[in-house]
Amino acid sequence: MRALLAVLMLLVLSVPALAVRPDEMLADPALEARARTISEGLRCLVCQNQSIDDSDADLAHDLRVIVRERLTAGDSDD
Repeated sequence: MRALLAVLMLLVLSVPALAVRPDEMLADPALEARARTISEGLRCLVCQNQSIDDSDADLAHDLRVIVRERLTAGDSDD
C-alpha cells in the first residue's frame, strides 16, 4: 500500500514538469532558472488558474518561448 501511494505521489508531483518541453529549455542553467521563475509567476490565459510553466496549452508554450527569447536578448526579470 505504501509503495502504491509513493508511486502515485511521484506521478502527481512530476506532472507540472511535463509542461516545459525539452526543446524550450535553455542551455545556460542560470538563464533557464530565471525563465522558470518568471514562468511560474505568469498565469495562463487559457487555463486561468495555472502558471504558464505548468500549463500544456499552446498559448502557454508560446509565452514560455517568448520569455526565454527575451532573457536571451538581455532583458531583465522585470
